[in-house]
Amino acid sequence: MAWNPQGGGPWGGGGGGQGPWGGRGPSGGGRGPNPPDLEEVLRNFQEKLRGFVPGGGFGGARGLLVVLIVVLAAWIGIGGFYRVEPGQQGVQMLFGRYVSQTNEGLHWWFPAPIGYVYKPQVTQINVIQIGYRSNPAGTQMTRQNVPQESLMLTGDQNIIDLKFQVQWQIKDAASFLFNIRNPEMTVKAAAESAMREVVGQTTLEAARTGGRTLVQTQAQDLLQQILDTYQSGVLITEVKLQEADPPQEVIAAFNDVQAARQDQERLENEARGYRNDIVPRAKGQAERMIQQATAYKDQVVNEAKGEAQRFVDVYEAYRTNTEVTRRRLYLERMQEVIGKADKIIIDEKAQGGQGVVPYLPLNQLRQFGPQRPGGPR
Repeated sequence: MAWNPQGGGPWGGGGGGQGPWGGRGPSGGGRGPNPPDLEEVLRNFQEKLRGFVPGGGFGGARGLLVVLIVVLAAWIGIGGFYRVEPGQQGVQMLFGRYVSQTNEGLHWWFPAPIGYVYKPQVTQINVIQIGYRSNPAGTQMTRQNVPQESLMLTGDQNIIDLKFQVQWQIKDAASFLFNIRNPEMTVKAAAESAMREVVGQTTLEAARTGGRTLVQTQAQDLLQQILDTYQSGVLITEVKLQEADPPQEVIAAFNDVQAARQDQERLENEARGYRNDIVPRAKGQAERMIQQATAYKDQVVNEAKGEAQRFVDVYEAYRTNTEVTRRRLYLERMQEVIGKADKIIIDEKAQGGQGVVPYLPLNQLRQFGPQRPGGPR
């Protein structure tokens, strides 16, 4: 196996005995080192291995074959072992084709170039920022806005400046490596699309206040569905809103609108409080008037019934004894009429009797005497 020192070597060297490293051969005495004599190297290696070959025979093509077998066995046996560290997942390839996956620990697989093992980090949490970019600490601006990503249209035809981040990790290493070309850009595009769809069905006020949690949950679920459709092998662990505000150009007017809404709510609350105060009192007064009217009605009806019943009773008594009833009615009526008159009636039998002086001022004495209901004094 000579290198033909008179002509060019295998690396394209010129004549004059140049070797593969640009130097000159033994006859030239050039500056570079002389190339190794491969026949001599193999001969020395064969001499060292003679003791391991049975019979001591080792030479020619047979010896070279044995050497190749030994080297190949050592290369496959020792070079095929690999370790999958915690948090990694092994993906075994054979002639460039996916075969299987392995978990953490020590494993064996065909060494390169026959086989290859990818070991991506499957527990590492990756963060994608959408709508903004965080600059390294110590710079003048700690965050840079990206309006073309953050400006979105809400369900009530308003524009919102929404910044959020997506946290994801690998759940299937083989799908992650071979089904998508650029995983980070794919997750970013899908996340922006999912968030725009969710925000397009949400009002501006809900996205800014009480509906933030619902927006995050819906966007995460929709993003996971999109990535599962792609068979990307990516797991979305969290979608977190950072800011949700109107655009900077209209934020002053938006604040005025919010202040007006707060005033409206305050006035509505005051009116509602006044209504809650006046309406029960009015209802109470109305109920009291209804009860008074009902009581008056019952009183009048009962009095009328009583008068009617008394008249019926008198009529029944009159039918039973006409003369006695007639006289009693006459006396009662005369007592009622004469009792109101300013007259003194003296019985004829009392004239000239003892204790009666006709000329005394009886009308004046009557005012100072004891009152007797139902008759003269």
